[in-house]
Amino acid sequence: MKIKLSLFLLIALFSAGCKRSTDGTSPAYRELTEAVYASGNVYPRNEYTVTADAQGVLQQRLVNEGDSIRQNQLLFVLESATENARQQAAANAYRQSRANLGANSPVLAELEAQIRNARTRLANDSINYNRFKELYGQNATSKAEMEKAELNYTLSRNNLRAQTNTFQRNRDQIRLDVENNRSQLVTTEVAGRNTRIRSFVDGKVYEVYKEPGEVVKPGEQLALVGSSKQLYVQLAVDESDFGRIRVGQAVVLKADVYPDKVFKARVSKIYPKLNRTDQSFRVDAEFVGERPASYYGLTVEANIIISQNRHVLTIPKSYIFGNDSVWVDQDGKKQKVKFQKGAENFDLVEVKGGLTQNSKVMMNAE
Repeated sequence: MKIKLSLFLLIALFSAGCKRSTDGTSPAYRELTEAVYASGNVYPRNEYTVTADAQGVLQQRLVNEGDSIRQNQLLFVLESATENARQQAAANAYRQSRANLGANSPVLAELEAQIRNARTRLANDSINYNRFKELYGQNATSKAEMEKAELNYTLSRNNLRAQTNTFQRNRDQIRLDVENNRSQLVTTEVAGRNTRIRSFVDGKVYEVYKEPGEVVKPGEQLALVGSSKQLYVQLAVDESDFGRIRVGQAVVLKADVYPDKVFKARVSKIYPKLNRTDQSFRVDAEFVGERPASYYGLTVEANIIISQNRHVLTIPKSYIFGNDSVWVDQDGKKQKVKFQKGAENFDLVEVKGGLTQNSKVMMNAE
């Protein structure tokens, strides 16, 4: 799609060229501004879509379109019975696991009692075994009775070791449960905080997508927000003109919302990917000086200044036939003459050779 220069910018930038005259005209020195036309829209910096990270019913919508917002300001509140129940269950599990690890833990107290009993039994069986061993040495008891006492002592010692290991294993498991339950509680608390949705930036609310009472799922869009002061222009430049665009070039802009204003900007970024839908490339520009109000997507027309020639010989573009020929009056006769073209805009063409200020250029050969 070949983009043409818009009339408003021709008037604003190029001091519209001479009107056609049946008497002809002569090349004249003028200021000639060469520019590429582009169209586009104004967008805010730091733009992002507010989305939900939890599921629930939208209980409160605390902002409206056009509201100014601050970073970390509360925007939406979701009500989620599922999240509340999950958080309560996690809190109960964490509280119970901590109680099981505490000084008054009923689980550990029972295991400690079993260790004390095992230690007492071991002490008794140790005394009994030593007594029978002395009696056996004095031939006061049988070997079978001595071996029975020895077996009881061995069993008691093994039982104490087993009870101690059970206590340590259970205590380690309870500690692990405390950490796991604490982690789960933190996770549910974060999920609970996700039902309270805040702004990441200082700026403005440009659009709200949900109303109170609506069900919201994770990932669903709630609002569009962005900066209210930092604006930029996103332009579409025709493929045939793209090669002449450079970062830093001046841009003049016009919006229908401001019929009597012309805004200035500079090219800040050039994107290398072709949009095949309209055969254009994206070019961004930053405002210089005055800027429009923060209206999201405000449509603008622009001219990107390629060159500015203060004093060059020009003729009106309407006098050209073909690509580089004009009719001139030579001694009362009209003759077709080729000339060397330079820079041009919608109205004027620079004459670099073939014509002079004294040449009489005519509209046609009749």
